[in-house]
Amino acid sequence: MKTDIFEVCAGSVQDCINAQIGGADRIELNSALYLGGLTPSLAMLKLVKEKINLKVICMNRPRAAGFCYNDNETEMMFKDAEIFLENGADGIAFGFLNADATINITKIRKMVELIHRYHKEAVFHRAFDCVSDPYVAAQQLIDCGVDRILTSGLQPTAIEGAVLLRKLQSEFGKQIELLAGSGINQDNIQELRKKTGIHQFHSSCKAWRKDLTTTVGAVSYAYHDKDDYEFVSAEIVQRVAQSLKEQ
Repeated sequence: MKTDIFEVCAGSVQDCINAQIGGADRIELNSALYLGGLTPSLAMLKLVKEKINLKVICMNRPRAAGFCYNDNETEMMFKDAEIFLENGADGIAFGFLNADATINITKIRKMVELIHRYHKEAVFHRAFDCVSDPYVAAQQLIDCGVDRILTSGLQPTAIEGAVLLRKLQSEFGKQIELLAGSGINQDNIQELRKKTGIHQFHSSCKAWRKDLTTTVGAVSYAYHDKDDYEFVSAEIVQRVAQSLKEQ
């Protein structure tokens, strides 16, 4: 029987602590989760590694929007990856696409070679959900040596993409790890496992906390409708983790 792995998408040091308290198995470390997750700081990684004992996969995404990067953005991604790997990251989550939504094999192969030089995990993130042909893309990622794909089955949520996730698991699951993500919670994680045969799951487990200085007078820094910001809830992590353990 395969062991289930529950990964939490975290955006701060406290998020990572909460995730460990709640029973997560692994962390994907980001900044700017409201933009879908961007590259975290080195200081964040160092503090997280001091305070928790879970595996930490660092997001490597230099900006919002898509995944077709220019030369300067690409150069920064490789520098960030090397810095993270030298400072304790257990893996790097990244994605390179061409303008036509196909896999950029040259950049991916180079990134995988860098990550594997440090004997760490190469994770292709949900840029995969933008590809034009998931079967061709999955085989290309396998050929490039990628260790794991984070995907929602090319749909907004993993439950909506469950049919494709099952097909990908059946076709490629013995050659590459599949990590299902997007919209996963305590109410659907068991259903998703049964429908797809996948045993790795990725969730934000987020709740909201108000900051009273977000809107003061005529000035507002709000990005949500209640002057609050998201954080990982240890209680939600615990509920999802417990649900996953149920048979």
